[in-house]
This record gives sequence, structure tokens and C-alpha cells, in this order.
Amino acid sequence: MAANWIWLVPALPLAGVLVNGLLGRRIGKGGVSVIGPGMVGAAFAVSLWLFLDLAARAPEARTLSQNVYTWISAGDFRASVAFLVDPLSATLMLVVTGVGFLIHVYSVGYMHDEDRRGFARYFTYLNLFTFAMLVLVMADNFLLLFVGWEGVGLCSYLLIGFWFKDRANATAGKKAFIVNRIGDFGFLLGIFLMFGAFGSVAFADVLPSAATVLDAGGPLAFWICLFLFVGAVGKSAQIPLYVWLPDAMAGPTPVSALIHAATMVTAGVYMVARSHALYDMAPAVLAIVAGIGAATALYAATIGLVQTDIKKVLAYSTISQLGYMFLGVGVAAYAAGIFHLVTHAFFKALLFLGAGSVIHALHGEQDMRRMGGLKRALPVTYWTMLAATLAIAGIPPLAGFFSKDEILWRTWDAGHPVLWAIGLATAGLTALYMFRLFFLTFHGSFRGTGEQRQHLHESPPSMTIPLTVLGALSVVGGWIGIPPAIGQTLGGVPNAIESWLAPVFADAHAEGAAHAAGEAHAIPPMEYALMAASIAVALLGILAARYLWLTRPELPVRIGLQFRVAATVLSNKYYVDELYDAIVVRPYNALSHFAWRVIDEGLIDGLVVGGTGAVVRWQSRVSSAWQSGAIPTYVTVFFGGVVAILVYYLFG
Repeated sequence: MAANWIWLVPALPLAGVLVNGLLGRRIGKGGVSVIGPGMVGAAFAVSLWLFLDLAARAPEARTLSQNVYTWISAGDFRASVAFLVDPLSATLMLVVTGVGFLIHVYSVGYMHDEDRRGFARYFTYLNLFTFAMLVLVMADNFLLLFVGWEGVGLCSYLLIGFWFKDRANATAGKKAFIVNRIGDFGFLLGIFLMFGAFGSVAFADVLPSAATVLDAGGPLAFWICLFLFVGAVGKSAQIPLYVWLPDAMAGPTPVSALIHAATMVTAGVYMVARSHALYDMAPAVLAIVAGIGAATALYAATIGLVQTDIKKVLAYSTISQLGYMFLGVGVAAYAAGIFHLVTHAFFKALLFLGAGSVIHALHGEQDMRRMGGLKRALPVTYWTMLAATLAIAGIPPLAGFFSKDEILWRTWDAGHPVLWAIGLATAGLTALYMFRLFFLTFHGSFRGTGEQRQHLHESPPSMTIPLTVLGALSVVGGWIGIPPAIGQTLGGVPNAIESWLAPVFADAHAEGAAHAAGEAHAIPPMEYALMAASIAVALLGILAARYLWLTRPELPVRIGLQFRVAATVLSNKYYVDELYDAIVVRPYNALSHFAWRVIDEGLIDGLVVGGTGAVVRWQSRVSSAWQSGAIPTYVTVFFGGVVAILVYYLFG
């Protein structure tokens, strides 16, 4: 049975960790290049087999599980290393292993110049990252999910700071690790409250009984869901814990693609969707999720407008798109949020890998002001990046249009016109800053050095083949979620991903499940109008980018000078990092310095350790006077003792 082989999916990348970690330097780059991507590719094949097995079953029977072993047994509490494969986890498994495999293949070419030791270490970390993410999405209980949750946090630290000899890289890795610990503390509190309420942390015990154990809108449901969401805010880089993700660009570019597209940052969205039965009992928290998602989407998009580092633009784009996903799940459109997670994995991985191809061709240059005119020299990179840029801008029929439009429609349909307006404005800004990136990079005249011009070249096949595959997915990937309005126009084409996820979310979003099942319903004219509005703002953003950075390239400079204050604020990212530094980092460092100098060195080392040593030394000096080694001294002491005893007995 397929269920007996579920363990193989996470075990294969773990085997790659062991082989490359222990034997990587012996088997050389060739062996590592086979083992690293090969194990993830094999995990994708097994995931696809499990997916097809589920698809062949009736919707109500699409669940596979495997209990590997009992992990914790204490009194009545049980926690197992057990895996769950249902439509939701199967979807994430395909994304993690499929996109992850392409990133691994791309890495073979990108990291080619790394020495043998570093090459093996890189693929060891990359496989470990994949293993941790698979544990996260396949876990059948919140405690094992938290193990994977912490695992991806550890791997992000290792990979962001991969070139740790550069202090900036090491600092960026530490920043990611520490900020995520803040969110993870909240996540743990949510798990503790959950265990107190349900007596279990297993999905099968908690989620089906949420409606009976928790009061809808009650304080217990509120705090459980809010604390869980705090973890999601940290892991998925939402306001106010987003500050680690732009600095994560310090790692190798394929690492950015893996973190931002297929693995770590989507964990929070997955967790909220998986916990939908809990969140349905806490509508106030859902409102917070939607509000923070919308605010983050708009906020990050405005910062992306003025960044000059090509990877930083994509970093803020990721934060913004994650905001879209949280907006979707926050209005209880869980399937729509997961749909955007899937399409985003395609075009965002492609954008990062395409940026890596550009950086590779320019020998490490990341400043878009020193690029331009690369269309002819990098044709594969150009056309695939164009597909990804159109997709994220929301141009039909590419992938991003369908998933983004579904979230906007569900937001409006749920009665949140203000959040819809924020999402629509963000869509226009997304098209504007992404085509700014595209035009500055590939069009106009080349602004780099003469030496860079002489060595411009397309990337090797190990890099361009993954670009091509992801380009195709960016074009057709959205067709699995055809909106009902378009589906009816095309003769009843169903929304495949909503239908697929319906057994998981049917209790949470009955209307969406009915749509996915293909039930006849009247499409309101408003859905067409909103769809047209989202296309219009995307086209307007593209035209504005073309006018500003191709037709009138001097105009952005003039606008920046005219609105100097706004431009300065955006360029400095609203001074949030400086604010954190002033109110958190410096006071904490000052407290740490006080604890070190006064408490550790002064009190503990000086008084306790040093004082104890001084007493022992004094006692030793006194004792050593009696241990002189001179026999006459010993005889004298002995005689004195005898005299003292006699005096005591005679006169005492």
C-alpha cells in the first residue's frame, strides 16, 4: 500500500544529508551533484505517486497516514513521529520537492566555483532544508510540525550565513534566526494552550473537535489562534517581524529561491490553512490575519518601488505576496490562499533564479543601475523572466492572474471592500516595481563596466533548464484554478484546485467547496467588473513602468528630487531597522554588557568565584604552615596537643 511508503519522502533528502555531510569531500563535486538533487528528485517521484494514489480515491477517502514510531509517552500524553498525506499536504509536498528539485539542479551550475568542501556543505544544508520542510507539511500533529518549523529556521541560519567569513552574511543569518525565535515563542504558547484545552496536539484530536471544545469568539479560541499566528508572522515575514527576510539575500541566490518560494516563508500560510477549524472559531483573529496581510502587502510593495539591488526588490516582493496569501486565508478563503502559494512558488522561484543568472553573467553585480541591455546576451533568462514578471503582475492567462484575482474576489465577496481596495492598489504597485526591475535589467543601454560587457554570457544548461521549466509553470500553472466566471464561459471548466482541496476545507468554506464541485450558480456581474479592474491596474502599472524607465528615464530622478522626503523614507525602508536598533537592539546589547561586566565578571567571577578562591588560598596558606615536613615541628605540635588534653581532663 502507498501508505507504507510515506516515510520515504522525508527520508530521501535526509539520506542526502548523511551522504553529502559525511562523505561529500571524498565523493567530490560530481558525486555531490548527483546525490543532492537526486534525492530530492526521488522524493518528488514518491510524492507524485502518493498524489496520484489520492486522486484515484473518492474525495472523502483522500487521506493516507503512517505512524513511524511513538516519540513521547508521558502519562496520558502521546506524540508520535507520524505523517499525514491529504490533499493539502500532498499539494505542499509536490511544491517543496518539485520546485526544490529544480533549485537543486540550478545550484549545481551556480555553485560550480565553490571549493569541494563548501560545495558538499552547501548541498548538505540544502537537503536538510528540504527534509525539515517536508516534516513540517507532512506532520500529523502540531508538535512534530513544530520540529520541522524549527528545522527550517535552523537551515535558514546556516544557508543565509553560508559565506560566514563575511561578517555581513553571518550577521544576516543571526538576524533571521533571532527574529524567528520571537515568533516561535508565540507559536509554542499556542501549542501549550491547545494541549490544555484538548489534551492532545494531534490534528485528528484537535481539529474535528474544535467546534465542540471551543466557544466561537471566546477568549481561549482567540488566544490559541493569535499565538499560533505570531509564529506565522515571524516565519512568513509579516509586519512587524518581516525585517529578517530582506537581509536573507546575503546567502547564495538559489537559497533565496528556496526560502522565498518553495519552503520556509510559506510555512505560516500552510499552518493557518491547516488549522482552519481553529481559526473559524476565532473570527477576530481571522480579521487580524487579513488586516496584517493586506497592510504587509501594500507596505512591502511601496518599499520595492525604490530598491536598487535586484534581489532586494524580489525580497520585498515576496513579503508583499505573502501578505496576499494571508489576506486570502484571513477572509476564510483558505483554498485561494494555498492556490496563490502554489503559483507564487513557480514565478518567484523563477524570478530569483533568473536574477541569479543575471548576477552570474555580471560576475556578482546586483545593482540594477549597473545593468541594462542584457536581452541579447541572456535570451533564455530574458524570456523566462518576462513570463515570471507578467505572472506576478497578474496578466492573464499567466499563473499569478488566476490566484491573485481569486483572493481579490473572495475578499470582496466576504464583505471587505477596504481590504479589497488595498489588494487592488498593491496589484498595481506590483506590476510597476516588477517591470521597473525588468526594464532596468534587460532593456536600454548597458551600464556596467567594459570588462563585464566582454564576458556577458548565458548561463549553462544546468541553470537554464530549470528556468525553462519554471517559465512553463508560470504560464500554465494558474489553469488549475480557473475562476467560476471564466470556467462557465469556457463551457463548465471546473476550478480544479478548489475541488481538490474541498475535502480539507469543506467545513470551513462551504461556498467555495460548492463552487469547486461544479454546482451551477449565477456569476454576479461584479465578479467580471472586479476581474477587469485587476487587469486594468496591472496594465496601468506596466505602462507607467515603461514610460518612467524606458521612454523618460530622467523622470524618476526628477520625481525623487521633487518628493525628496517620501523618496528618502522609502529608500530607507521607513527607518524600521533603525527603529528596531534604537528600541530593541541597543538596549538589549547594553543590558547584555551590564550583565557581562557587572553580574558575570563583577559579581560571579569577582565575588563568588574569585572570593571562594581567595578563601581557599588563605586556608591553604594557614594549613601549609602545619605541613612543613620538619619532624621537630610535628613533635612540638604533638606534645602541645597531649598537654592540652591533660589540662582539659584535670582542670576542665
